[in-house]
Amino acid sequence: MEPAPAAPAASPLVVYGLEDRVPFGTALLVGVQHVAAMVVGTVTPPLLLANALKFSPEDTAYFISVALLASGLGAFIQCRRRGPVGCGLLSVTGTSFAFMQPLTQAWHAGGLGMMFGMSCFVAPFQMALAPLLGKLRRVFTPLISGIIVLLIGTSLIPTAFFGLATPLLPGGTPWPGLLAGFVVIGVIVAAQATGKAWARVAGVALGIAGGCIVCAVAGGLRAPVSLTDAGWLTPLRVLPFGFGFSWHLVLPFAFIYLVSSLEAMGDMTATSQLSGLPTEGDGHWKRLSGGVLADGLVCSIAAVFGGFPSTTYAQNNGVIQITGVASRRVGYIMAAILAVLGLVPIVGRAVTAVPPPVLGALALLLFGLVAVSGLRLILSAGLGQREAVIVALALGVGLGLPTQPGLVAKFPEVIRMVFESGISAGGITAIVLNLLWPAKRAPETNQQSG
Repeated sequence: MEPAPAAPAASPLVVYGLEDRVPFGTALLVGVQHVAAMVVGTVTPPLLLANALKFSPEDTAYFISVALLASGLGAFIQCRRRGPVGCGLLSVTGTSFAFMQPLTQAWHAGGLGMMFGMSCFVAPFQMALAPLLGKLRRVFTPLISGIIVLLIGTSLIPTAFFGLATPLLPGGTPWPGLLAGFVVIGVIVAAQATGKAWARVAGVALGIAGGCIVCAVAGGLRAPVSLTDAGWLTPLRVLPFGFGFSWHLVLPFAFIYLVSSLEAMGDMTATSQLSGLPTEGDGHWKRLSGGVLADGLVCSIAAVFGGFPSTTYAQNNGVIQITGVASRRVGYIMAAILAVLGLVPIVGRAVTAVPPPVLGALALLLFGLVAVSGLRLILSAGLGQREAVIVALALGVGLGLPTQPGLVAKFPEVIRMVFESGISAGGITAIVLNLLWPAKRAPETNQQSG
C-alpha cells in the first residue's frame, strides 16, 4: 500500500500561521501595515471618478466613507469564513479599478442612480458564479486572464493624464501640477529602490504627502469641503441616488465581475501559498469559491448604500511576505481600523482635498502596475507564437476599437455597449481566438529510466 501524501509543510517564512494567536501589540502593528498598504488603493477609484465625472465634494466624501466601510466588512467576512462564505485567509477587499470603465458608461447613461443600480443588479451574478469557477478554468486560462488584466491597466492609463494635466489654480498652467506629480512618482520609486520593508509599505503615503507639499507651496492645496461641519459619524443611506437600470449595461458589468473574480482567485491562491497551504485540491477550491462569494456579497451590500464594487486585494500578500504574519485573526483588527476610518466623516472630507495632479500621478503608477501584473500572467502561461498572436489581436481590438466609436454605432445597443469597452472587446477577442485555436499538447515521451 502506498503511503498517504504528506501534508504540506508550512512556509519557513511564516512566523505566525493561519490559525495562530498573535499578541495584540504585534497584531495591531501588522494590521496597521495592511491598512496602510491598501487604503490609498481603496479611496483612489472614487476620487478618480469624482474628478472625471465632476461629483460634488459632499458626494465624493460619502463615497470614500462607504468604500472604507465596505473594505472593513470584506476583511471581516473573508477572514471569519462562516459556511460557504469567505476564504478563511488573511485577505482584505478594496474598491476595484476594473469597474471604472463600466461605471463611467453607466453614469453617462443615467447618472449616479444608474451606476449604483447596475452594481446592485449585477453583483449577485458574482455570487452565483462562485460555485462554478472550477469549471471555468479551461476557458479562463492564465493567458486569457493576463490579457484582460493587461487591458484593464492600459485602458485606464489615459485617464491618469487628465488629472496630471489639471491646473492647480483656475486659469493657471499645468506645470506646477506636473511638478507635483513628478515628486509623487519620484518619492514612491525611491522608496521602492531602498529595498527596506518600512519604506516600501509607506512609499505611497510619502509620495502623496510630497506631492501635496508641492501643491501647497504653489497655492493649489485647498480643502473643497469644510472639515468643521462633518459631524461625528457618517450617516449611511439606502439607495441615496435612486435605482437606475438598463439591460444594455448588464453584459459590460457582468464581464468585469467575471474578470474581478478571476483576479481575486489569483490573489487568494498567492495568499494560500504564502500561508503554507496547498494550492490545489478540493480544500483550495472551496477557499476560492468562498472568497469570490464573499466579494459578491460585499459588492451587493456596498451598492445598496452607495458604494462602488470591490474585490480582494493583492497588496496584503506583500505585507504577509514582509512581516511573516499569516494569521487570519489579524483581519479582525484590520476590519476594525477600516470601519473606524469609514465611520468618521472627517476622513472622507480630508481625502477630497488631495489635488488632481497628485491623484493622476498615483493613478499613472497604479494602472501601470496593473498592466504589469497582466504581463506576468501572460508570461507565466508561456509566450509562444500562438500566444503572441492572440495577445496582439486582443490588444489591437481592445485599444483600437474604442477610438472609433462610429464602427459600432449602428449595432444593437447591447452589442454597442459591450464593444465600446476596450476591456470587454479585447477580452472577448482573446476568448474566441483561444477556443478556436487550441494549444497543442506537448508530445509525450516514453523514456525508460536506467
